[in-house]
Amino acid sequence: MEPRRETLGPQLDFLLHEPLSRTRGGDSLQKQLLHRLRAAVLDGRLPAGSRLPGSRALAEGLGVSRNTVTLVYDVLGTEGYIEPSRQGTRVAALARPEPADRAHPAPATLGRRAERIRNRDPGGVDSFAFASGVPALAQFPLAAWRRSLDRVLLRGGTELLGYGPPRGEPALRTAVLRHLALARGMRCAPEQVVITEGAQEALSLCVRLVTDPGDIAWVEDPGYRGAQTALAGGDLTVVPVPVDRDGLRTSASDWTDRPPRLVCTTPAHQYPTGAVLTAARRLDLIEKCRRHGAWIIEDDYDSEFRHSGEPLACMQGLTPAAPVFYVGTFSKTLFPSLRLGFLVLPEQLVGRAAPVVDELLRGGHRHEQLALAHFMESGQYGRHLARMRRLYRRRRDVLRAALVEHFDVPHTVTGGDSGMHLTVRLPPDVPDRALAHAARRHRLAPRPLSPHSLNPDTAPNGLVLGYGNTPESAFAPGLRQLSHLARALA
Repeated sequence: MEPRRETLGPQLDFLLHEPLSRTRGGDSLQKQLLHRLRAAVLDGRLPAGSRLPGSRALAEGLGVSRNTVTLVYDVLGTEGYIEPSRQGTRVAALARPEPADRAHPAPATLGRRAERIRNRDPGGVDSFAFASGVPALAQFPLAAWRRSLDRVLLRGGTELLGYGPPRGEPALRTAVLRHLALARGMRCAPEQVVITEGAQEALSLCVRLVTDPGDIAWVEDPGYRGAQTALAGGDLTVVPVPVDRDGLRTSASDWTDRPPRLVCTTPAHQYPTGAVLTAARRLDLIEKCRRHGAWIIEDDYDSEFRHSGEPLACMQGLTPAAPVFYVGTFSKTLFPSLRLGFLVLPEQLVGRAAPVVDELLRGGHRHEQLALAHFMESGQYGRHLARMRRLYRRRRDVLRAALVEHFDVPHTVTGGDSGMHLTVRLPPDVPDRALAHAARRHRLAPRPLSPHSLNPDTAPNGLVLGYGNTPESAFAPGLRQLSHLARALA
């Protein structure tokens, strides 16, 4: 069909200035016409009240089938751009916001809670040397994990494609409970265990359960930035509390002048300094929180990898009914993209919190949860942890020796009793942010230490060197490169 200009009218001349394309593989005539008419209504070329040709006339004018035009009119009518009247189809009256003044554009603002969140360090790539918080991915037993997944897929079928229990699959909650009782000396019941989408969701869930905007929350300084983000996202007043060689250090004036509603701590292996919170400070913190009606988040992110002696007992199990939320993750013990963590609710809170959690969460990752439950119950999880403990202990020792031999910048090393990283303190004339930024260009991903502090005046200067996913052969050349970059900055 050939287009016929006389059937359209002057308001629709724009449809003839650039005819509809009939190129093979391009958008259909229907989609092209729909987009053009919709755009003309929105930009005012077809003002409110304009009468459109009938479907037959418009089809003849454009040289398309009447069915194409009818379908386009149906969509525009459903969307509210056009409406029928006694005089035919007319353009509907729509509110059109005034365009923003280029000199004074409309503000693009976030909410108050979101505005408080700052990305102070872009981080690196998991595959780069010295990336922290990343386990030895190449050592993960993929074949065993695949068998667990296949078993679940064969047995579960399509039933597992729907939503699951909000607090997680019962089989995984039970497996987590058994593991915590054996490995961490934990006292808890199955209804206290909640499976989360990683530790970050668990931290945010704690904030939502027991705090109100403006409440005071204490964080370790320097400390884990994920905890700082969760607290800022809850619109809490975040108070940095210093860390020394014995972990979180509070004073009597802290409890008098700024008593917290929530305290975030990494007692088994403080991140990033590697300090261990002493038993005396743990018990004192629990007692003071009880007295002030405060809650503790015990982030136990990598305590499975203690390199000397048995894993330390968790705070949650130190005393009956401790006011402690216990947070764990499989990102460090297995692999990060699994996105599974867990939260153990305080015993005295579970009755009121569990129904709320059931409303806040939606069960998912059902195949992965059930596969992980089988992976744990079959003994594969325990065997993998044992292998990784040996591997990380050896890598820690090799990295310590390599720092002595190949890193010729004045420094001190802290941590190393647990986990997958060492912390290196540097002199102030070697700025850690600039050094970490320069290192990324050489496929090195140490984290600067200073962004972990909320107090810029007392922020420590140094690097967090992860060795979990870095082979020993990369230590010496990586440290020599860091030495070269540090000397260039000093």
